[in-house]
Amino acid sequence: MPNVNAHRSRQLLAITRGRIAGVALAAGLGFAAPAYAGNGAPPAAAAAAAAAEEPSVASITLTGHAADLWWADFNPDGTRAVTASSDRTARIWDVVTGQTLLTLSGHDEAVRVAIFSPNGGQIATACRNGLAKIWDAKTGKEIATLNGHKEMIEGVAFSPDSERLVTASRDGSAILWDAKTGKQLAELKGHTEWLSGVEFSADGARIVTSSSDKTARVWDGKTGAAVITLEGHDGLVTSATFSPDGTQVATSSSDKTGRLWDAKTGQTIKTLSGHERAVLRAAYSPDGGRVVTVSSDKTGRIYDTASGDLVAKMEGHHKRLIPRVMYSRDGTRIVTASHDKSASVWDAKTGAHIVKLAGHMKEVDGAEFSPDGKKVLTASYDRTARVWDVPAAPPKGE
Repeated sequence: MPNVNAHRSRQLLAITRGRIAGVALAAGLGFAAPAYAGNGAPPAAAAAAAAAEEPSVASITLTGHAADLWWADFNPDGTRAVTASSDRTARIWDVVTGQTLLTLSGHDEAVRVAIFSPNGGQIATACRNGLAKIWDAKTGKEIATLNGHKEMIEGVAFSPDSERLVTASRDGSAILWDAKTGKQLAELKGHTEWLSGVEFSADGARIVTSSSDKTARVWDGKTGAAVITLEGHDGLVTSATFSPDGTQVATSSSDKTGRLWDAKTGQTIKTLSGHERAVLRAAYSPDGGRVVTVSSDKTGRIYDTASGDLVAKMEGHHKRLIPRVMYSRDGTRIVTASHDKSASVWDAKTGAHIVKLAGHMKEVDGAEFSPDGKKVLTASYDRTARVWDVPAAPPKGE
């Protein structure tokens, strides 16, 4: 098995949620590889340090993978989680008991992504060798193998109706698939370099891809036809996402900025500046009124989407880069994952820090809220995921 941790030192961003390629580029983004190989036991010093940083909120540890975790995702009702690991498997867990319910085996290399479909009936996984698979989420039975990419898959997304699946690859293409049969529907070609991520719009009518060619592209969500190219960044585009109403696209880039774009014309609406290093991800608030960006400068920034003005900063609590950010469904809180071995929950209005989720022994690469906002799921290179009970945002006026 290839050394995934050595490979990760040449890569930082993937889907959603991504990793950036190139040794020099990784150094510029502030990325460092884990200090131990994925299948090895964490050093005693790391374990001791983690013990000294026990979480301030209750958590359940999901233990069973034999190598580092790249991804973790809640199912739509928040009762189960799926994790993706370098041990070539994905696992489905009961988030209340912490027990493994099913192990999804069949990939030949590290599983980079694992996500539930919006209806909860299926799981999609993607592997380092360019293959993706669709599984029955209830039985763990493999439904289809998606063979079409020539290189590693960096992003996977289901359409909102769970009928289609799109994959984005380092081969420079995205492919649209029938999520029930695994049949290839369309190939999205146009980018000139590798893709860092892919997403559907909320209505499923369009797809947006981000690429190291310094652009994002919008495509027809059913036919895969090219719609518009978003050009203007001076560095690779690390993520791209639609606003909830589909009228805007937010992008993040290694050029230290985020941008808001008109999703129909492709014109830049606002440039979001202020970060001192690469911007790794952007995410809209549920009402579309704000967008949050996170960076390898260890901070987050919250902007008003109408004016582009900075309204709040999230800083002083992470010691390393922040690869992932997400709003709670009610829009009151934001969660960040950091390579400083922790995640943090923040007040989405003020940027004030609410709680630090500490306890992992190695880098935390993913964090997301449960659908009801009462829990956070984290994934770490320490071979575990954790489910945390998290507090609500402080009442107004506090």
